[in-house]
Amino acid sequence: MSVPDPVNAAASESQLEWINHFARLPEAFHESPAPAPFPDATCLASSPAMCERLGLEAAALGRDPWLGACTHGSELAGAEPRASVYAGHQFGVFVPQLGDGRAKLLGEVRTPTGETWELQVKGAGPTRFSRGADGRAVMRSSVREYLVSEAMAALGVPTTRAVALFGSSLPVYRERVEPAAIVLRAAPSFLRFGHFEYFHYNGYSARLQELIDYALAHDYPELQGADDPVAAMLEAVIARTAEMVADWQAIGFCHGVMNTDNMSLAGLTIDYGPFAFMDAFDPGYICNHTDQGGRYAFDQQPQIAQWNLIRLAETLVIHFADATREAAIERAKALLQGFQPQYRQAWLARMRAKLGLQVEQEDDEALIQELLARMAAEGVDYTRFFRQLPDLEQAEIRAQLESELEDGAAWQAWWSRYQARLAREGLPPEERRAAMNAVNPKYILRNHLAQAAIEQAEAGDASEVLRLQQILARPFAEQPEYEAYADLPPEWASGIQLSCSS
Repeated sequence: MSVPDPVNAAASESQLEWINHFARLPEAFHESPAPAPFPDATCLASSPAMCERLGLEAAALGRDPWLGACTHGSELAGAEPRASVYAGHQFGVFVPQLGDGRAKLLGEVRTPTGETWELQVKGAGPTRFSRGADGRAVMRSSVREYLVSEAMAALGVPTTRAVALFGSSLPVYRERVEPAAIVLRAAPSFLRFGHFEYFHYNGYSARLQELIDYALAHDYPELQGADDPVAAMLEAVIARTAEMVADWQAIGFCHGVMNTDNMSLAGLTIDYGPFAFMDAFDPGYICNHTDQGGRYAFDQQPQIAQWNLIRLAETLVIHFADATREAAIERAKALLQGFQPQYRQAWLARMRAKLGLQVEQEDDEALIQELLARMAAEGVDYTRFFRQLPDLEQAEIRAQLESELEDGAAWQAWWSRYQARLAREGLPPEERRAAMNAVNPKYILRNHLAQAAIEQAEAGDASEVLRLQQILARPFAEQPEYEAYADLPPEWASGIQLSCSS
């Protein structure tokens, strides 16, 4: 067994410049969590893209001081671990205090290129906000979050990032005994809507103003000079959220738990729990089996995003610069009414690109909606259909698809309208194919692929995690050696159940 060079280890530790803005906030915002044991800790995987972006040597994550700091809370020079307090509406019901029950912010770093990133470990043990829980995460959920974070980034979706995945011999008790795991994740900011709800609904107005000032300085510094910085920040959050949800809907991604405490002020996809990419297209798809009412079904995500933004606006409106409360409320309403048009425009732009349409025309939405209706009626696989759409220019491939559909005549009618629409574009077929393949992924993190990686990782073998990480880093490339990873899911995949338990 090789012994780490202490000089090189120290160099790896000091590459990052710690600035820790969140730790400078008063104690009302956070606590300093105690270390927690994590026996036999090992670094199972790390993200080459994020390690490079942070200026961090990947090998350093597998040895102390990084290994100990990420897994059991030992000291890391410059880090100031904190667990933050927040509230949230969970499935529509307000919970006045939540917080980082199993997440610990190591601190904020400035990279050699001048970027700032907050580094957080998830599953590292209990905090004051754990509400009696063990503060742990299981391998099952940790593998999924690790893989999907980097997969979403490769797809171009705003997201928190994964830096490393750690395993342990520690048993965790859920529906069954499962091995524990920790994800080291990164984001420009981990502020949530729920942070603002906590101080607003609990009547801590002075603290809320401190939080707003912090958010403006940290997340939206360009708005500090606006006539009304708080209103401008709300407007920016609305716009970012609209773009993010449009990305979700365009790639067939279902978050599963869009509680306000899982909504990012920075407009990032955050807190991957029972998420899923749809296989057969179903607008009402529910990926979280505990969501029996379908509050967070796929087709409800835009409406829920707006509902959550309204909850955020309720915490901010009294800090608008308007002369009267009535005027501030009217201004907030006007900003919120802009969400749906912004979302619709962003979604249509993405769907046009998926169909190879570059010029906006009035009848595009009707063409798109008709296609989605046909796909839903036939249970067509969402990702594979759009990836194979350019191939349908070939008559024999199109005939095979039509033979598999129950209503071939309806499909042929849509296809004729689509061809007429393409004729108004004038783009050569090969250029159109290249453009479509650049936005329609071939490889996504399907549930059955994640499940295979989880089962191997639970047995101590992370090779499938690493293989999937490599494949999903290039979702639009053909990668013929991994063709099987783009196949339709096997029948047993329909039995995979996802819940909030992790």
